[in-house]
Amino acid sequence: MVVVMSPDATDEDVAQVVERVEEVGGEAFVSKGVVRTIIGLVGDIESFHHLNLRALPGVADVHRISDPFKLVSRQHHPERSTVWVGTEGRRVPIGPDTFTFMAGPCAVESADQTLEAAQMAASAGATILRGGAYKPRTSPYAFQGLGVKGLEILADVGRSVGLPVVTEVVDARDVDVVAEHADMLQIGTRNMANFGLLQAAGTAGKPVLLKRGMTATIEEWLMAAEYIAQRGNLDVVLCERGIRTFEPATRNTLDISAVPVVQTQSHLPVIVDPSHAAGRKDLVVPLSRAAVAIGADGIIVDVHPHPETALCDGPQALLGSELRELAQVARRFPPLVGRELATTP
Repeated sequence: MVVVMSPDATDEDVAQVVERVEEVGGEAFVSKGVVRTIIGLVGDIESFHHLNLRALPGVADVHRISDPFKLVSRQHHPERSTVWVGTEGRRVPIGPDTFTFMAGPCAVESADQTLEAAQMAASAGATILRGGAYKPRTSPYAFQGLGVKGLEILADVGRSVGLPVVTEVVDARDVDVVAEHADMLQIGTRNMANFGLLQAAGTAGKPVLLKRGMTATIEEWLMAAEYIAQRGNLDVVLCERGIRTFEPATRNTLDISAVPVVQTQSHLPVIVDPSHAAGRKDLVVPLSRAAVAIGADGIIVDVHPHPETALCDGPQALLGSELRELAQVARRFPPLVGRELATTP
């Protein structure tokens, strides 16, 4: 069961709902988004009915949810959500009315490389800078990122180009330091089912970008988002980045159908990562066109000033003519499906 609070509900109103639920032996999980607060209830449903929660101050509605993912379900939230990323003066929306273009280097290698990549991204129309300071890799001998130094570089570069930044966190112990430097936390595909990390990210006070696990079903993906929401954070953006199949022609298989499927089940925004789906720069633009056409709320792509020497995922990084072509897609295609390119104020 889910209690939806009114936009003008006070902290005292929320506390009263929680108190009433706990009085009958239930648990209440408070999750706050930009425009509403939702309280997920766990316990005896019949005892909750007797509480007459709808009559309490600040309560807008009460829903019994059949989906296993209660807080991120559209059953209680029929309109799709918008998540805002960044601080005053450089806040960017991700949601159903806009198309958000995120870009940057897959890995932060140096201050000069990150700044050059960020300038490339901004000139192409990107309004959120991505970059990895912690890089979980298949091989333990591959470049693992610069850690805190990389976070500092990314934050400095983001401020210099005027873009909010999103970066990956791979360990629950690092959530606080990543949140200190980033405007949005990314949970990568290898950590989608790292429930301790999901819960820690849910309490960090920053929006979360949750990538689909490479072998995860849509329900498993949404249940991972529920872990974040249950810890108080409804500002979650889902990212389809390709799943592992039998096909070796691409790095992964982009499940483009997942976008509208998820949008019918969840109110959370959904974006696409064509770079990691394809693993090839020549496919990034076609897949980005497909993302716009299918109704994705944005894309996140890799750019690098020197892909041939990149320490991570050089073959999929864009520059030059490919990046200019993608910039044209980002400007021209969203209006064809009733959206506008998201911009900073």
